[in-house]
Amino acid sequence: MFSYTAGSLKSELNAKGWRLTPQREIILQVFQNLPRGNHLSAEELHELLVQRGEAVSLSTVYRTVKLMTRMGILRELELAEGHKHYELNSASPHHHHHLVCVQCNRTIEFENDSIWKQGLKQVEKAGFQMIDCQLTIYTICPEALRMGWPASVPSHWACSRSIASMSALNVGS
Repeated sequence: MFSYTAGSLKSELNAKGWRLTPQREIILQVFQNLPRGNHLSAEELHELLVQRGEAVSLSTVYRTVKLMTRMGILRELELAEGHKHYELNSASPHHHHHLVCVQCNRTIEFENDSIWKQGLKQVEKAGFQMIDCQLTIYTICPEALRMGWPASVPSHWACSRSIASMSALNVGS
């Protein structure tokens, strides 16, 4: 894994018989400029592109994030919202994993090199090449626990930190 530029993405796509389309380049740029710790669903990415005036269909977004995930450029994440999210795939020292609250969907990133090293050891032992290594730990946040989860917490409730982080993401759009 390495940091992709438009040129390196073009070379890799061309080697596989594909082209670097303007849409693919724009999507790469969005993820390269996404603040660390932010993840986008295909729908959120599409909405962001539409807000910027880019003519990219939702189906193109889906195909592109799937392609970039297979290439190892993006990480596909299964968080608590019931749909996939994506982020730029980066190797150590920025490789990270996720704690996800299943009540409020709050996500916290954490780094742990031993997870990466153990994954790499298993991959090399099997003769494979690693594209990604991720651990997602599903949790209940402290605020939901204080409220008496699961009996006393409404299903639509979100903790204050989760609401604050969603607001910060929407402000930057």
